[in-house]
Amino acid sequence: MKKLHTPFIIPRAVYSMIVLAVALAVATPCRAQSSSSFGSAIENYFLNWFPRVTQIQSEQPHWVTPLVTVTPRLEEEVRYDQLFESSKNGVATDNFGNGKGIELIPFEATEIIIGIPPFLKRNMPRNTDGFGDWPFLVKVRLLSSNEEHDNYIVTAFMGFSVPTGSNVNGNGHALFTPTLAAGKGFGDFSVQSTVGVTFPNGGHDTLDRLGMPVAFNTAFQYRICKYFWPEFETNYTWQSYGGDTGHSTLYLTPGILIGRIPIHDRVGLTFGAGYQVAVTYHEKYNHNVILTARIPF
Repeated sequence: MKKLHTPFIIPRAVYSMIVLAVALAVATPCRAQSSSSFGSAIENYFLNWFPRVTQIQSEQPHWVTPLVTVTPRLEEEVRYDQLFESSKNGVATDNFGNGKGIELIPFEATEIIIGIPPFLKRNMPRNTDGFGDWPFLVKVRLLSSNEEHDNYIVTAFMGFSVPTGSNVNGNGHALFTPTLAAGKGFGDFSVQSTVGVTFPNGGHDTLDRLGMPVAFNTAFQYRICKYFWPEFETNYTWQSYGGDTGHSTLYLTPGILIGRIPIHDRVGLTFGAGYQVAVTYHEKYNHNVILTARIPF
């Protein structure tokens, strides 16, 4: 008899609990203000935003965010990425945005990333251009120490995406990705790494189609002359469920980032480029040119 697997389905009640938890979390810093009224508490919350962020970031290392690997550090910035993917069968895909957007630190040890749905444009087949799903990410910093002390950080992520994409470019179901990230610095050299698994919200057919991929990314960086960060990344994915169970994909990504270049007060500029190459038989694409631009603030 064929073994049945319990589908990963998010009940409506859980969605309601998530919304309620987020609302309570956002309201907590406001209640903590020593103010006589709710209105002045909100005003003080936003007036103290940048001093609060400066204090939070002073308690962690000040490395630069890698090209592909999501940094365990908490950042405030606006980010745009541009990808140029090419496959062996001649299909070329231009990815505008790559789901990046605005990153904010609303309160202690927490970052929220509000992505922008990427726009995908292909040379073939025709009429497959369109937007992907809408991504979000929440980071909670667990442990950290800046460069003047032990120079490390440990952070937990919860990523999720809303299925707003077109039939070709979206997944058709919400995705949830819990991740553990960590980093360690040794002088000008640093290592940042993440491991996470993606769960689709759906029944057996969804699990068979999307699977539950496990992603393991690691970035090695070395700072030169304050602003130059050459790096080398390994981007590995293993399919733990579905039609591609057991298949693995490994990309190697050399690149360089330049930043953070001061512009005015807290505002800066970071940009970079890299070249991603597949070294395994199973692959989503063969190679990929990555461009990135960030405005940290």
